[in-house]
Amino acid sequence: MKVIKKIGPPSGIRRFLFRLPIYLYRVRLGWMLGDRLLLLHHVGRVSGKHRLVVLEVAEHDNATDSFLVASGWGPTAAWYRNVLKTPDVTIQVGRRTIAVTAQPLTKEEGAEVFVRYARRHPKAAERVLPHLMGYSVDGSERDFREVGLMMPFIRFTPRASVP
Repeated sequence: MKVIKKIGPPSGIRRFLFRLPIYLYRVRLGWMLGDRLLLLHHVGRVSGKHRLVVLEVAEHDNATDSFLVASGWGPTAAWYRNVLKTPDVTIQVGRRTIAVTAQPLTKEEGAEVFVRYARRHPKAAERVLPHLMGYSVDGSERDFREVGLMMPFIRFTPRASVP
């Protein structure tokens, strides 16, 4: 793994394109995105306002119905800091809306998730996510693990239904 220039959060037309899936969810067409993306409803830690962001699902655990996502912009991403402060949030995946609790993974757990993600989605793992954070990988498991150690991951676990 070598360090390259970090891209940073999108602005202008790139920001619009990144946020385009939010509009699909708003008009009830989120199902078109399948289960590879989710819409996170969270609360701004400073403003207290309702916020939305679309995130890529790194992994879904069918047994617990939990979803794992990475913060491609690192630990300073607004959504990431928001869910650390207020972890009870809601996600939309496909046609489902789920009340969940956000739980950060350890660095080691995140590294293993990213290695598994890289096996399933090698092009995205080599070209997209590491590049966003300012890294270049050689495609080896060791490099993916190193990047995964630096990428914060969150697990969204369904909250027990309240009677």
